[in-house]
Amino acid sequence: MESYSDFAYLYDTFMEDVPYDDWADLLSCLIKAYGGNVKTVLDLGCGTGNMTMRLAKAGFDVMGVDNSEDMLSVASEKSHEEGLDILYVNQDMRELELLEKQDCIVSICDCINYLVLDEDLISTFEHVKDCLSNDGLFIFDIKTVHMYENVMGNTTIAENRDDCSFIWENYYSVEDHINEYDVTFFKKVSDEEDGLFKRFEETHIQRALTIEELKDLILKCGLRFVTVIDEKTRKEPTADSERVFIVCRK
Repeated sequence: MESYSDFAYLYDTFMEDVPYDDWADLLSCLIKAYGGNVKTVLDLGCGTGNMTMRLAKAGFDVMGVDNSEDMLSVASEKSHEEGLDILYVNQDMRELELLEKQDCIVSICDCINYLVLDEDLISTFEHVKDCLSNDGLFIFDIKTVHMYENVMGNTTIAENRDDCSFIWENYYSVEDHINEYDVTFFKKVSDEEDGLFKRFEETHIQRALTIEELKDLILKCGLRFVTVIDEKTRKEPTADSERVFIVCRK
């Protein structure tokens, strides 16, 4: 499956309501609370650099890693326009390798949910551990089982704009906790009144994970589980939590 190719150039348009500012503030608070003197931060699965740039502006020495060259191309261009000197690297998070250890690695906006196999999660966690300095932090978020099962479920969402539109068909399997969404995009390629639109499709597969499942895998990989909090309340998660942030330490 190839994802985030053509979609990379529309990603920011359709993700404009994502609370990046709130997440960046939450990350900064967690780093301050648990990280001590963190200077270097790696944004794993950085996409178009929305979080990477915010962390750089917060004063951290940041680099971004993503598996999509198209997403990195957008991120690099945006960072250049903002006057930010950020290194972006094309790597699969399951095979992460760095020349220098990082004080903190973050992975935000469902990246971990994309790892649908235990071996993918284990490989990622082990590589993250190897790339962290001693006592370094690993902070990531996940959509919860509740989010997939009771909020997203089997739904169809459509949005139409002047120059682009999409149809999002979501399917969730309660039996195996696998969520699949098929997205059809239409992007305007001509400025004339009856201009042509290019159609392209992408399929994304994610896995809903319980906190206990993640704890077991984290410990299995030699990381230490520190805490988990609800994204919105910043308190202990409840049965209604839709997204949580998990903090680990090497």
